[in-house]
Amino acid sequence: GLDDSEAVHMRILQTIYKKLTCSRLGCPRYGAHWEELGFQGADPGTDLRGTGMLGLMQMLHFVMDAQTLPLARQIFRLSHHETQAPAVTPILLQNFPFCIMSVNITRIVLQALREECLSRECNRRQQVIAVLNDVYAAAFLQLYRVWKSQHKTIADSGFLLKG
Repeated sequence: GLDDSEAVHMRILQTIYKKLTCSRLGCPRYGAHWEELGFQGADPGTDLRGTGMLGLMQMLHFVMDAQTLPLARQIFRLSHHETQAPAVTPILLQNFPFCIMSVNITRIVLQALREECLSRECNRRQQVIAVLNDVYAAAFLQLYRVWKSQHKTIADSGFLLKG
């Protein structure tokens, strides 16, 4: 889990924050800014139960990789987005908690690993973490495409994460 005595853990959080928000400034360990990023509360550590540091490391990889950073930022923007639905209905909010969605995708990736769905690819590439990160990015991309094209809302998230 997230350990306050490990300086690198705070640097990881800071990097994720800066990369997603395009801010040059750091931020405190606790505060409402984490909710804006898509954690459930002022302490991001509480949302990592079930995935531990892997959940945070996958977010970090997503924002640090030059190929996936633009996608991460697009998804982050969509997570704060309001879109106009057809005139028959009121404004449809497409926002969702980015970091919570990320942790849920890490859970799905871990489940696929535990169920040995990724074994062949891990063995072929002789890597585990790289495969997990690629599956994570692909799953987040798929969620983004469906969310955006089908005008999904937070009410749809449970169904999408299971599908």
